[in-house]
Amino acid sequence: MRIEARLRDSARRFGGKTALVAGGRRLTYAELDQVSDRFARSLIDLGIRPGERILMLLENGHEAVVTFFAAWKAGAVPCPLHPTIKAEKLAAILDSTEASVIITQTRVVATTEAALDLARTRPVVIVAGAEVLPDGVLRYEALLAESASADLPPLEDEEALALLIHTSGSTGQPKGVMLTHANVEAACLSICGYLGNTADDIVLSVLPLSFGYGITQIVTMAMAGGTLVLEKSFAFPMKILERLTEEQATGFPLVPSMAALITGIKDLEPGFLPHLRYITSAAAAMPPAFSERLRHLLPDAQLFLMYGQTECLRGTYLPPEEIARRPLSVGKAIPGTRAFVVDEDGLPVPPGTIGELVIEGPHVMPGYWGDELSSILNLSPAANGRRLHTGDLFREDSDGFLYFVSRRDDIIKTRGEKVSPQEVERALYTLPGIREAAVGGIEDPFLGQAIRAYVVLEDDALLSEREIIRHCARQLEDYMVPKSVEFRDALPRTTTGKIRLNAQDANGTTLRGNAA
Repeated sequence: MRIEARLRDSARRFGGKTALVAGGRRLTYAELDQVSDRFARSLIDLGIRPGERILMLLENGHEAVVTFFAAWKAGAVPCPLHPTIKAEKLAAILDSTEASVIITQTRVVATTEAALDLARTRPVVIVAGAEVLPDGVLRYEALLAESASADLPPLEDEEALALLIHTSGSTGQPKGVMLTHANVEAACLSICGYLGNTADDIVLSVLPLSFGYGITQIVTMAMAGGTLVLEKSFAFPMKILERLTEEQATGFPLVPSMAALITGIKDLEPGFLPHLRYITSAAAAMPPAFSERLRHLLPDAQLFLMYGQTECLRGTYLPPEEIARRPLSVGKAIPGTRAFVVDEDGLPVPPGTIGELVIEGPHVMPGYWGDELSSILNLSPAANGRRLHTGDLFREDSDGFLYFVSRRDDIIKTRGEKVSPQEVERALYTLPGIREAAVGGIEDPFLGQAIRAYVVLEDDALLSEREIIRHCARQLEDYMVPKSVEFRDALPRTTTGKIRLNAQDANGTTLRGNAA
């Protein structure tokens, strides 16, 4: 079934029930279905055709949820991007996707205009919440007006693209992960199954809607007929805990850095969220100390530890009853799929042996947008969908439970986002006074990995750590900015002269060793 059909089905069954709470707005299933119909009709009237891409730069809010469903109803492909994206990267994605529409909001208008100046593509620009609009820009709210046009055309192709999610690749260039309606359907049905989601669930999410973990909250609640409560961030943890109580939330997806903040709050009484039925954690490894503290504070809530990649949305989960016995495990494959460890020849390895994790199932993507080589290298056919070679090193115990070991490449995973060291290094090199730079990830209980910059200054440079971090903040999205800077006299190099964190320096040590 296509994703928008799930919304229509829930609107028929639960029309008067609250589907979405966001930014002071409450929409029933009937209202969400109707307003997304109107916006879809407006998109079609603008000339949008099935398969065309719609870029989204929207914070968590009702506008984003309506846009996802409207795009699917129009047969288009939503391409959600983080609102802090920089103009250069946005321009590159505009051109690579040849997007027909870009939907944004007031605070991102300047970035959007700068990107359009750099890009060859000329999409329709729609802005939400703007009082004054630049020439030629359309108002989001106006497009939600009642339309007298014909009904929406029926769409049945489940293999059509449903999402194009950009994630950093090992080269630092954004890679567009293509996911079909069938992929998303398979992943979210499996998730609903092991979480036991029903129409009684109320899920509060602060996860950005620019990556898979956040998007699955929309789809799973639409499938189950539950209620999704969206908040923009976790900047004020006590406020979110109050909202969980106010909405009597039953589900709360988080990342380990959020768990660290919650477990660090003093004076929280065990059982302070009596309505909470489950917590999920993904995007980075959950330190056992945090798991134990969460279970102490929320004894009636089940904690699901999970692993996934954008390329399949979700790969494994650990049943809550196993956490005490296997606190470091990410569990087994989600229902209806397979996950196993292989050697360099692609053959399964014995228990305890480290190898690459392979995920197989109907949730695995068909490939990367415009990157046939990467698609061939990472994917292969399988009896049940496709097989994804994750590039992550794992081991499996004698009972079949999986344990993450390390990443094969240098990608840093921080705050649930993938960061390419090369992209941060390029920003560092634009600062006068930096001679050489390298970037790595250091294990961090709050972030999963924290970004550290290693720099060699020019002889006459007097840059401070604070100046370097501020410079990066002007150049990069916030989650890419280094948390610390280490000054070095020299950086390790390979025998071919390339700077590499895992190359030994003159003293026989490596920066990778420091960063691990």
